[in-house]
Formats: sequence, C-alpha cells, structure tokens
Amino acid sequence: MKHVKLYLFIATLFVSLSISAQKTEKVDPRDIQGGMWIPSLLEGMNENEMQLLGSKMTAKDIYDVNKSSLKDAIAHFGGGCTSEIISPNGLLLTNHHCGYGVIQSHSSLEHDYLKDGFWAMSYDKELPNESLSATFIKRIDDVTTQVFEGVTDDMDEASKQSLIDQNIDKATKAAQKEEWQDANVRAFFKGNQYLLFVTEKFTDVRLVGAPPTSIGKFGADTDNWMWPRHTGDFSMFRVYADANNRPAAYSKDNVPYKPLHFLPISLDGVEESDFTLVFGFPGRTNEYLPAVAVDQIVNVLNPAKIEVRDNALKIMDSYMRKDADIKIKYASKFASTANYWKKWIGENQGIKQTNAIVKKQELEAEFSKIVAEKDLQGYSTLLSDFEKLYKEIERVSLARDYWVEIAYRNVELLGITFSAYQLEQAFLKGGAPAFEKTKEATLNRLKGTYKNYSIVVDESVFEKLVNMYIEKMPIEYLPASMKGIDVAKITKDIYANSKLTTLEGAEKLLSGSAEEVIKKLNADKAYAFGKQIHATFYNQIEPKFQQLNLEINAVQKEYMTALMKVFPNERFYPDANSTLRVNYGMVQGYSPKDGVYYTNKSYLKGVMEKYVPGDYEFDVPQKLQDLYNAKDFGPYAENGKMPINFLSTNHMTGGNSGSPMIDAHGNMIGLAFDTTWEGTMSDLYFDADIVRSISVDIRYVLFIIDKYAGAQNLIDEMTLVHPKKKSK
Repeated sequence: MKHVKLYLFIATLFVSLSISAQKTEKVDPRDIQGGMWIPSLLEGMNENEMQLLGSKMTAKDIYDVNKSSLKDAIAHFGGGCTSEIISPNGLLLTNHHCGYGVIQSHSSLEHDYLKDGFWAMSYDKELPNESLSATFIKRIDDVTTQVFEGVTDDMDEASKQSLIDQNIDKATKAAQKEEWQDANVRAFFKGNQYLLFVTEKFTDVRLVGAPPTSIGKFGADTDNWMWPRHTGDFSMFRVYADANNRPAAYSKDNVPYKPLHFLPISLDGVEESDFTLVFGFPGRTNEYLPAVAVDQIVNVLNPAKIEVRDNALKIMDSYMRKDADIKIKYASKFASTANYWKKWIGENQGIKQTNAIVKKQELEAEFSKIVAEKDLQGYSTLLSDFEKLYKEIERVSLARDYWVEIAYRNVELLGITFSAYQLEQAFLKGGAPAFEKTKEATLNRLKGTYKNYSIVVDESVFEKLVNMYIEKMPIEYLPASMKGIDVAKITKDIYANSKLTTLEGAEKLLSGSAEEVIKKLNADKAYAFGKQIHATFYNQIEPKFQQLNLEINAVQKEYMTALMKVFPNERFYPDANSTLRVNYGMVQGYSPKDGVYYTNKSYLKGVMEKYVPGDYEFDVPQKLQDLYNAKDFGPYAENGKMPINFLSTNHMTGGNSGSPMIDAHGNMIGLAFDTTWEGTMSDLYFDADIVRSISVDIRYVLFIIDKYAGAQNLIDEMTLVHPKKKSK
C-alpha cells in the first residue's frame, strides 16, 4: 500500500503545482523547463506550463487514445532512435546518423550511398531492410497497483523484485490488446510507479532517401556536440503494412502505411523564444543521483571510459584515412564509438562548469535538515547509506566498465570470443538443445560482425587496449595468468593463429557436435585468452556489481520517495527509460562562458566558411556550392539566407535523436539531433541556462530534398503550412 500511496501523492503533487502555476502572474521560463514527461499524464501542470511558454495545444492534442493525436505520428526507430510520420503515405523522417548503419549496409565501392547519397524517385526504388523496425505507442495504462500486489516492506530486496517481476508478467499477459499488438511494462520514479505500453511494431521499413555524408554528417566528429553546427542530419524511410494497415513482414504485396496522424511541415521558421516541443524516446537519465554518485561518475568512471575510446578511435582513424574499404567498413563503428566518447568529455565539463556536485550537496544538506526537524526517521540514514554503498561499488564498477569498453565493445576479436563463451555456457547449463539454439543465433550475429571487420585494424586495437586492461584493471579482477605478460608477443601469436579472425574460420570452429565445438574452441588461442577475461567478469565482477547495485537501487527508490515528500513544491519528473516522452522549451541562444554568446541559428554560409576540399569531415558537394553561389534556395530561405540548424532549451538525451521539433500549433519545425557539448551533463543535472538541444531546421531538409536531390515526389507527399501567417 505504501507504493500506491506514493502514486496518489505524485498525482496530488502535480495538481497542486498546476494550481500554484496558474495563480502565478509572472513565471521565469527557466523554472518550467527541463523534464521528460509522460504524454498520458500531461493534463494539469504540464499543459499549463506549455501554455505559459506559448503552446496553443491541449494535452489531448498531444496524447489521446480515442482520437488521432501527435503520439500517433511518433515511432521508435530501430529501438534506439526516434522518427516521425510526415505524410499520409507512411513517409518517415529520422536522423542521418540513426539511418547510418542501414545506409552503410546498402553501400559498396560501386554504389557508395554514404558518399553519394540515395533517393528513391518511386515506391519500387525504395530499399527493404532486414531487422529494421518502427514501433508506435497505442496506449499507456497505469498498472502500479497490480505490480505491487502482495509486496510488503518486510521482504528482502531480492524477494520484492522477484514478486514484482511476476506481477509485471501477469499484467503484461492480461493487457487488453489486439493480436498483432504487443505490451510491456516499465518502471518510473525509480520503481515507485509502473506503466504498461501497448504498441504496434512494423518490420517492413524501407530506405527512401539520404543526403551524402558531406551533408548528413557535415563536421563529423570535430563538430559533434558543438555549436555552431551546420549539419543536414536527416534520412528518410517509409513504413509498409499489409492490406489491413497492420504490421507485416516484408512482402512485395505490402502497401504504404496509413497513419492515424502525420505531422504537417511549417515553412515559417523559428525565432527567439518560440515554443518548442520534442516528442520521442529518450534513452536514459539519472537526474536524482546523490552527489557521491555523480562525483564517482565524473572523477572515476568517465575518465576511464574516455581514455579507452580515445585510444581505439585514434587507431581506427589512422587506418580509415589510408584505406577507402576500411573507411566504409568502420564508418558506423567509428561514429558510434566517438559519440559517447565526446559526450562523456562534455558531461564532465558541464558538471564542473555548473558546480552541479556542490549544488547536489547543498540540496542534501537541506534535505538532512528538514528530515531532522520533522523527525522523519525512515529517511535519516539514506545519505550515509549512499556514501557506504558507492565506496563499496567503486572498484567493481570500474572493473565492469573496463570489461565492457575493452573486452566486449572495442576489441572486436574479444567480443567474438565473448559470443563463443556464451555458447559454451549455454551447453554447460542447458545441454545440446540450448547449444544448438545459441549456435544458430551466434553464427547469424557473427556474419554481420565479419562483414565490417578488418584484422589489421583490430590487431592494433587489441594490442593497445589489452595493455590498458592489464595496467588499469583493479588488480583483484585481473586474471592471474595475465599479470606480467608480453602483450605484443601474444597479440602476434593470436592474430596469426586463431581461426576466429575470419568468418570461414569461425564457421569451421563452430561445426560439429557440442562436445567437438567446445573442444576446438578451447584449443583456439584467441578463445583461450578471451575466456579467462569473460570468466572473471561472469564469476567475480558481475555478481558483486549486481548485488551492490540492487542495494543501491533500493536506497535510490526510497530516496526518490523522500525527495518528493521533503520538497513537495519542487517539480519531479521520471528519469528517461526509452519510453515515449514529451519535453518542452523555447528557441534560445546561450552564453557558454564569459564574454561569449551563441545566437540561436546557423546558415549555409557557415558551411562554406568551414569548407575544406577533399576533407572527409568538411568537404562540400559541388552542387551544394553551386546552389549557394546562385542563392537558389527556393521557398525555403530566410531573408535571402538558407537556415540549417537552430538551438532550443529542450531537455534531450540519447534516443531523442530523430525526434520532431514541434511548434505551438503541432507542426514540425525541425529535427532534433544533438545537444551542445556543455549541455551533455543534463543526463545527470539539468540547467536551463546552459543546456541546449540542436535541431536541423526543417526548411533545410526540404531544400536538400527539393533543390539538391530533385526529389519532388517526396515534397509533394507532405503538407506544407504557414501557421504564423495564419495566426496573425
């Protein structure tokens, strides 16, 4: 009952805040920005706040289960990005970097769509994609009461979680939905609230259009997370359905999906202080961590991960610059690795610049004072519990990050050995049936891995990062056999003799009965080396990390409850967890440091100023140069200039990439793709003075489709509007 009472407390809190906001004549916009709000719970406080910022929409315009609303145009793209429907024929818009892997998969030296771009001028030219999906949210239900049924305070954490998991399974199976729909339950407010999502997942999603990387990825890694940006970060797909407009596997008989709602496109552009709404699937934030946790992230964990990726990136880059084939193979991997490497650097800088750790300490001091004054005994030890637990978890967290970054992610051969290790474990735990099932999945996965694999690149990465693993790994988690080894010698031996360096070799190793495969694997030098690392992870690192993390999560859950009770007049929103969210703000420049001010918009002129002929980051296609020189911008210009990107105060994180930037009337004005470097710390601490999201101006998207690509067929599908002219 305690958890149900908290949910009722949350609902009451939102109502009281809404009434308070309505009574306030003057509101500082900074006080009502930030937050990733649940779209089904916008009525009241959120609706009022949005209207104070200039929105003309109601909560039901954004989310409604009985009528079409904005939510029906928003899709989870590939499980990792956001996308939106922009035509009545299922035309889907997302970021270029979200579609990058798909574009790469269709590319070759003969048909390099990364270099040259791709445009389908008719439906039959659109390219199907294996394993690509677009998922729409049909309904969101609160199932908190069902999930906490039978859970009592005297249970230990493991028992509580076990019962919660069982109740989630029951709630999922009992969900009212159509046979072609799915249901899943997610936790909010650190496990104090649970919502069920009914979804429709479409798996026939075809590539329609993409600009060349010299437009879609202009500035590449140098400009990533930076302002001013000049990137046309967009790509286009189409959702296909069966004859009944329902999800279906790819078929030539499928037809373009007919959405309940699609976003009209505004041609009016943006101005300072214009209302902006982002609708998407933000991945993960941790806004309510205690100061000790943020301090550990910034000063221990992030620096370790940054150093690993810095070394991997330098090696990949050196080979990509010399070999065109390697450049194509490693383009997506390099971009993915560089993305969070630079994000963590910016996150650390932002936390320090905003003095976030000290501010959290000040809040905790006030928290402790109120708890003592009101004699809230149940909350008196929370902060000391955090101190103790984060001290205990630090070294195992560091060990886990080194394993993830080196053995699992950045040394590809070690990642391959991990797949093989899981295969052996499947046999040991489930016998031959489990082995055969896992082997099939492993081989399918490895085919994709080897398609974009270079033994030359990986050997260099292996030697460098394994040296780091030995030097940096907390000694208690380093396999004894790895202490003092000659890494250079072992590297040469492994890459010269292991069969796991090629797909053909891996297929030979994995052929035969379970016993034969296990024997061959353990005789392979790469597998033998990787196995000791993975065994240490599974047997020592992960069990201890999960045990301590379970204890930390229990304290964090209680701390979330305590914060809301101790500070009843503060705004609280649930952390991002890859579920559909709304966040709102306004178009606004900012001052990153003393004496510097960034305006809210960039133009095509900036592309020409950055232009470096032949450079893989700053080259500019000749046709784009010609259009610029002729000032041939069509109806998409602004006072004779071509806008490219703009800034807003929206609170975003990974997963929001590809989200629509929506105006006060529900029209699309931009395509969100990044956060400024100083603002990447918003995953841990939001500050409206410095956090800025970056979007592609939708007029630049239209300009590239129309004037650069000549894809008038796509322009003709869209509904282009002038909401500002209409409202005057």
